[in-house]
Amino acid sequence: MNEVRIDKFLWAVRLFKTRARASDYCKKNKVQVAGQNAKPSRTVKVGDVIKLRKGPITLSFQVLALAHNRMGAKLVPSFIADVTSKDQKELIEMQRLTQTGRRQKGLGRPTKKERRDIENAQESLHESQEHIDDDWDLENFFDDDDDDELDEDIRLAPNNLF
Repeated sequence: MNEVRIDKFLWAVRLFKTRARASDYCKKNKVQVAGQNAKPSRTVKVGDVIKLRKGPITLSFQVLALAHNRMGAKLVPSFIADVTSKDQKELIEMQRLTQTGRRQKGLGRPTKKERRDIENAQESLHESQEHIDDDWDLENFFDDDDDDELDEDIRLAPNNLF
């Protein structure tokens, strides 16, 4: 066999947890093969480029070999190659960095000391914001006395400046 259904292939190479999810993704027009939306029954061949749209990001994979059954994660690189463009990879990195409140993978829960440090940093940030608001005096910012001086400066200025 030199062709495989795309939903079965996406499931086999572990891009989706179930074949039903891969099929639903295809039905929502989020999978493309050769620049065209792919239905779940669309077949793929060796050399085809599959594009998956996940939010604003489009991931691209080239088919290196066909798979009919789900395989171990270690075998996946021999069946597909990630050919996602650099700008799309940068978008992935930007999204990862902008997620707030996330810890790096593998660090686990914060220790007591780390939690206290986080709380202290948040409190000091909050206090500095309050301090900035207190220093900003809007009532005196729009003082009428300054307007008279400004009007006189405008009258005395040469015409070619304005």
